[in-house]
Amino acid sequence: MSRFTDALNEQVANEFGASQQYVAIAVYYDAETLPQLAGFFYRQAIEERNHAMMLVKYLLDAGEDAVIPGVEAPKTSFGDPAAPVALALAQERRVTEQIEGLVRIAREDGDMLGEQFLQWFLKEQLEEISSMSALLRTVERASESNILLVEDYLARTGGEGDAAEVDAPAAAGGAL
Repeated sequence: MSRFTDALNEQVANEFGASQQYVAIAVYYDAETLPQLAGFFYRQAIEERNHAMMLVKYLLDAGEDAVIPGVEAPKTSFGDPAAPVALALAQERRVTEQIEGLVRIAREDGDMLGEQFLQWFLKEQLEEISSMSALLRTVERASESNILLVEDYLARTGGEGDAAEVDAPAAAGGAL
């Protein structure tokens, strides 16, 4: 396998791990009877899973081995309502660094198709960091007075993010 293929397979694991972490965050908020926050993170979990499947599809289309890894157990307990969102923002920043690293590897290896494929992911990460930063600021402000204000905020803004983009890479198994 090439260096880029190995790195993409590592990213598959990272994306599945991010998905699992978002499920754990959603379950935390569900247990706290905060359905808007729970729903937001359940949707994020599906999105991250789909990112992993987009990477798998690319590997398959490129005739490379796709490795489906096990993932580390996610963090499941949090000290306050803002902690899960802070963890999510840190995770999105880490994923951004990982995607940037993949782009560097593709560029260094002269893999123009790989580099072009990753451009959508770079754009997506900017949106994810912006969205999660705004949510964290909202949760931190609301935590000082009433966390239910975040529920209202998410209900008013939709909290669902953008609809599927036309230029998004295809996912293995289709958009399930």
